Order: sequence, then C-alpha cells, then structure tokens
Amino acid sequence: MNLPPYVLVTPVRNEQETIGITIQSVIRQTVLPEEWVIVSDRSTDRTDETVHSFAAKHPFIRLVRLEGQSARSFSSVVFALEAGVSALKTKDYEFIGLLDGDIRFDEVYYEEIIRRFAADSKLGLAGGIAIDCYRGRRLRHSQSLSDVAGALQFFRRECFESLGGFVPIPEGGWDTITCLQARMHGFKTQTFPDIEVDHLKPRNVAEGGLLKRSRQMGMRAYAVGNHPLFEMLRCVRRCFDRPLIIGGLMRFAGYASCYLRRCKRILTPDIVEYVRREQMCRLFPFVKPIIGATMNRVESPKAVGTSASDPIDSG
Repeated sequence: MNLPPYVLVTPVRNEQETIGITIQSVIRQTVLPEEWVIVSDRSTDRTDETVHSFAAKHPFIRLVRLEGQSARSFSSVVFALEAGVSALKTKDYEFIGLLDGDIRFDEVYYEEIIRRFAADSKLGLAGGIAIDCYRGRRLRHSQSLSDVAGALQFFRRECFESLGGFVPIPEGGWDTITCLQARMHGFKTQTFPDIEVDHLKPRNVAEGGLLKRSRQMGMRAYAVGNHPLFEMLRCVRRCFDRPLIIGGLMRFAGYASCYLRRCKRILTPDIVEYVRREQMCRLFPFVKPIIGATMNRVESPKAVGTSASDPIDSG
C-alpha cells in the first residue's frame, strides 16, 4: 500500500505480560513501519527475550537496552524515548509514532491515522483514543480531544522536530506538554474518538493503588501548570468517577499540597501561562477571541530540560 513511511519508538520496562500483544498488533498492520526501536529500560523479566524472538523474524524491529542504575519515575520514560529516537537508522520517514508496550489495536490502525493526516495538512500530532481494558472491563476516560495520550502519539515529522525534544517532568505529564508545544508551533493536535485502541492495564499502575494514583494525578496537574480554577472543576468532575467522591478529593489533595508548598516547576513561566490561557478558553468560550489574540502574540518559549541530556527528570 503506497502510503508515506513511518517509524515507531516504544519504551518498555518489565512488560512481559503485554509486549507480545503489542508487537503482534504492529506486525499485522496493513502498512508496516520502516523501523521500530523498542527501548528496554533495564527490564528484569522476560521482556527482552520476547522482543528478540519477534525481531528474529521481523528485521524492522530492533531492541535497544539501557543499562545502569535508575529509579523508576515518569522521567525515565522520557529518557527511554530520547534514546529510541537517537537510535533510529531510518532517515527518510515522514511520520514518527510513540507507542507504549501495553497497547492493542486492529490491523488498519496506522493506515487510518496516516490517511487522517493526508486529509488535514495542519494536523501535526494525532492518535486514537485509549480504552482501559482490565479484568473484563472497558473504561473510556473523559479527555480533551485536542490532547493525545503519550501511549500512542503519532507525529508529522515537521511537528516532531519543531518540539526540540521531550520535557522530563518528574511527576509525569510530558505528553500534555508535547501537545501544548505542538499547538504553540502552529500545528493541530487531535484524538480521534472513533479510532479505539485497547490499553491493557490500569494507567500509572506502578504508582500504587487507585487512591494513590488519584493523588499523584493531582500532583501532575500542578506540575504541568493547571490553573487552580480549572483543576478544582476537574476534581469535581472526577468525584463522579470510581471511586466516587474520594477519587476527586484525593486528586485535589495532591494538587493542593503542591500549590500550598509552592513546589517548583521545571516548566518556564511562559509555558505555564500558555497552559492556563488555553484552559480559560475552554472554561469561558465567550472570552476566547480576546485570550486567543493574546496567545497568538506570545512567542513560542522553550521548556526547561527538553532533552535527555539535561539532568532533570507517563497519560
């Protein structure tokens, strides 16, 4: 099928239960990637063996292993992604996709995504919508369709290169900032709700139980610069999700604890300001023309620590 070439990068750590499913999803695609670099971030289970077994039959798959000591954090995902991008040997690709090692999708997924790009020249970053599939349940999270989950971000090359790298935020949220930076550089970002992919385990499961994860999401919301009013309303909305009420309260507790302690962010004030202006446009559409005009005058700033070489630092 004559569609523009693309490459993939996947960071994994101890994904032996799901990486084989993800690989099978990719090798069944109607349009295969030119190259797929899977970065094993010091895996201690059978993740590497599984990747090697598939790579032996499919030469476009390559495993890159990171060694040394590293505590698990959301920053490590960014460093693994940077290592994977640096390891790419293919130079003539037009699209680059980021893909987690616990995703399942049908055989026309990438063909359909690329066709959506062909239909919209302003589209710079896109992806399907991730449905959490766990213990027989399918949970579709509410999200802004102008943001794309980091588990399946797919970039037009010009958009990807305009970013200058990823932001390794310790609390997570690098994918939120990636979407923001793409829009700041004039590209459209879009999640397509009619293209579903299966996410095969709970989000941020490494952070512990559901309540602890809810609190961590509040800390992440602070780290990426969410406006207090916007975050308070989001926490109210989360009170209607499981676990009822307590999940939203735990998220608010995480945000409030960082806010009251005035925790330092690694993002520049310009990016935080841009985040909040976008959020105010969503909350108050009638002021969007005024705020939007101001946003258009803001120079696209660079975030602190946008490459893996910076000694700073996942949905």
